[in-house]
Amino acid sequence: MRNHRKNTLNRLTFDNSFSQLGEHFFTRVQASGLTNPSLASVNPEAAKLLGLEPLGLSQDWFLQWCSGNRRMPGSDPLAMVYSGHQFGGYSPQLGDGRGLLLGEVRGPQGKWDIHLKGAGKTPYSRFGDGRAVLRSTIREYLCSEAMHGLGIASTRALSIVTSDEPVYRETQETATMLIRLSHSHVRFGSFEYFHHHNEPEAVKQLADHVIEQHLPELIGHEDCYLHMFRHTVHSTARLIAQWQSVGFAHGVMNTDNMSIIGETMDYGPFGFLDAYNPGYICNHSDTCGRYAFNRQPIIGLWNCNALANALTSLLSVEQLTEVLTEYEPLLFSTLLELQRCKLGLEQALPEDETLTEDLLDSLAKNQVDYTLFFRNLCYFDESDPDKDVLDKSVLDKSAGDETSAHTALRDLFLDRSACDDWIKRYRQRLALEQRDPVDRREAMRQTNPKYVLRNYMGEIAIRKAEDEQDYGEIDRILALLQSPFDEHPDCEEYAKHPPDWSQQLSVSCSS
Repeated sequence: MRNHRKNTLNRLTFDNSFSQLGEHFFTRVQASGLTNPSLASVNPEAAKLLGLEPLGLSQDWFLQWCSGNRRMPGSDPLAMVYSGHQFGGYSPQLGDGRGLLLGEVRGPQGKWDIHLKGAGKTPYSRFGDGRAVLRSTIREYLCSEAMHGLGIASTRALSIVTSDEPVYRETQETATMLIRLSHSHVRFGSFEYFHHHNEPEAVKQLADHVIEQHLPELIGHEDCYLHMFRHTVHSTARLIAQWQSVGFAHGVMNTDNMSIIGETMDYGPFGFLDAYNPGYICNHSDTCGRYAFNRQPIIGLWNCNALANALTSLLSVEQLTEVLTEYEPLLFSTLLELQRCKLGLEQALPEDETLTEDLLDSLAKNQVDYTLFFRNLCYFDESDPDKDVLDKSVLDKSAGDETSAHTALRDLFLDRSACDDWIKRYRQRLALEQRDPVDRREAMRQTNPKYVLRNYMGEIAIRKAEDEQDYGEIDRILALLQSPFDEHPDCEEYAKHPPDWSQQLSVSCSS
């Protein structure tokens, strides 16, 4: 066993490039470990990214490492400094107030930052205790893997460790730690910090780091900083188009929560749409609706403008403006293409945009569940409404086994004639496709998820964990969300309309 333990530890090969930038960019801090820790959940898929063997995940060294009580050989823990615009107002110094970058590891699938969230106080904690709590940790753990399962760039989650150590928010809660993996923890706000502190050399050094680590093809290129900025703007536009296509609202799109490489990060008061509502505000703290679902595209551009301002020591205003003008066309062309995929359309025709816009408008007016509608649409047969193929597991059983997919779609609408009108147009549009209907329906099932992480699902896992110390539902939902397009017949309850009590749930920045 000792030899196996040694071999497992040796699989973590640290290559700490960020710590080599110098302490101007961070403060070295040791984690403040949890007392009496216990492993609530571990994600084998994330462990594979680091080359960790399954047997090692049940050993004590893994628990002690995940709980901040053991430092791995070669790691170099540090708290990164950054600033950012929070709800539109500039905060000159933020930084890792409850998390530490433990180091960077080269695994079988590339290089990963290992970040310990809830690691205790740092110089950037301000008045906080530097701890994470169980409820917010469960939500981030599940949602980061849910986004990856949907094919959307995201940080990943390795483990949840809880303890009997009390922390105090609105009530007494339990101190918990999350290990998060990311290709980079450099944020828009990382550049803003040095720009607004009038340190252009640090801005350049940070840009060189991003290029060296993530865009090596630009090393030595005459316009390397221009292409770096274009990569960030383009990846951000595509990312937010993907958010919109699956009905995901981030909730806190501050510039310090925006990844320089276009990954979804910093999951807090997020939410997936239930009934389609373009003005959906998932964050109870967002009293002005700055980060409402339908504002995410323009906020993404606003954040790119803030980043552009931070890069004015490297690029001219004309260069920055040229790239920024590429954001909106790219986002909306990407979103339209994603919407075509959701509708099973291969050809791009001029009327597709209107067809999609009218559908979304009808979904909003009729309070139609976004995920259920598109999943049911996967079974629509354009040839004959009486021959539609059914996925009965996502339909209400009260309609009966003989219900067609057309009828099931109608039953989602308050005004069924609105569904009929759009379906007539959709049937006509499908007639212009050369695609085999069976192939189309299968492709749609791989595009429209059967499962997303609705808030009530996370709440069920949280309640079982907090009230009963039962962490099994975390693992069950995790497995479900890692393959959200599959059927999962043992989890059918999560493919139905959310329960009435879910409408009373509220999440805020403390979530």
